Amino acid sequence: MAVFAQSAPCWVDVQLSDLEAGKRFYGGLFGWTFRAGDGMPFADAYSEGELVAALAAKRDGRMPTTWGVYFSTEDIRATAALVRKAGGQVITDPVRAGAAGVLAQAADPGGAVFGLWQAGERAGFEKRNRPAAFCWTEVHTRQPERVDAFYEEVFGFRGTDIELPGATGAAEPFRIWSPAGTEPGEDTAVGGRAVITDAFPAMLPSYFLSYFAVVDCDGTAEAAARLGGRITAPPQDIPYGRMAVLQDDQGAAFAVLQPTELLP
Repeated sequence: MAVFAQSAPCWVDVQLSDLEAGKRFYGGLFGWTFRAGDGMPFADAYSEGELVAALAAKRDGRMPTTWGVYFSTEDIRATAALVRKAGGQVITDPVRAGAAGVLAQAADPGGAVFGLWQAGERAGFEKRNRPAAFCWTEVHTRQPERVDAFYEEVFGFRGTDIELPGATGAAEPFRIWSPAGTEPGEDTAVGGRAVITDAFPAMLPSYFLSYFAVVDCDGTAEAAARLGGRITAPPQDIPYGRMAVLQDDQGAAFAVLQPTELLP
């Protein structure tokens, strides 16, 4: 079983209205195969036989169609208490997911939702930083100062400020997160924080965007469109490779990254 460091991203899942349509889309896009949960409205996704994500049927049609990311914790109740102390909100109190582990849902002070996961028999995804698997996550927010302080207090992240190409092509501020106990910087980063600028609609809420590694960014974007999805940010070069932001055929947003070099 894979072991994840405290506060490391360890799992992703997507909430969908049509689970079977989701299987067709992601199976066609990433080559994933699926195993249905025992009597449960979800399906685990596998790449080359390794667990990479889950697709879940929305229990309520009013729930957002979205990808969610989970951070590993050794003590989920203590982390939930830190969320509240740091100015966030615990949306779903810790609840046991059978023998797999314990999960909770929370939101940072800017409103971006994320998950917490305390491993039982399942630590998280088995494949990461390789094609068709999770490789990165970042929160997009209008309140960078509050959000930076929040994640530093809750997860112990240490930030490094850099600049990346923004929606208009101009350089925009970006902060990468390194876990506690590591030297902050690009070599140790596990996620990051972007700023939602005035270039975006005022009603756009704060959110997490998760990335999947691919061999061919442009080809993957074209395939997403053929499968009924959308290209919301066309392929562009960034210091770490070539990336695009996509939506599946039900509107869930995610990004793909063709890295310039092999990921760790």
